[in-house]
Amino acid sequence: MTYDAYQSYQAVNLKAQTTQASPVQLVLVLMDGLLDELARARAHIEGRRYELKAASLEKCVSIINGMSSALDMEAGGEVVQNLARLYDYCAERLYRAGAELKVEIIDEVVQLLAEIRTGWQGIHDRHGAVRG
Repeated sequence: MTYDAYQSYQAVNLKAQTTQASPVQLVLVLMDGLLDELARARAHIEGRRYELKAASLEKCVSIINGMSSALDMEAGGEVVQNLARLYDYCAERLYRAGAELKVEIIDEVVQLLAEIRTGWQGIHDRHGAVRG
């Protein structure tokens, strides 16, 4: 499969996943994409592909900022405020990982985001695919 064909497949797959998705399902799709992109960013640092590393980390920070801006700060209370702070922390750490070229920082962020994803998955599992 060529890279262009793979990209086309990914775009169709993403559209299929998001068309009828609940808000929680959308977060899970974003988290999965974010974790995949973090793996690419890590590989770019290891492979000394610094321009690609910068593009990957920029994409990651954009996804994190998008998820953070979608939080309902008024309705979510302290839990949502803490989640927003954690998203901000992850974005800041990714900037540092890019500047210092340290995969260990990316690993830290991956671990944090994987835990957050587990929480979102738990919400999905408890409430099913109810659209919000």
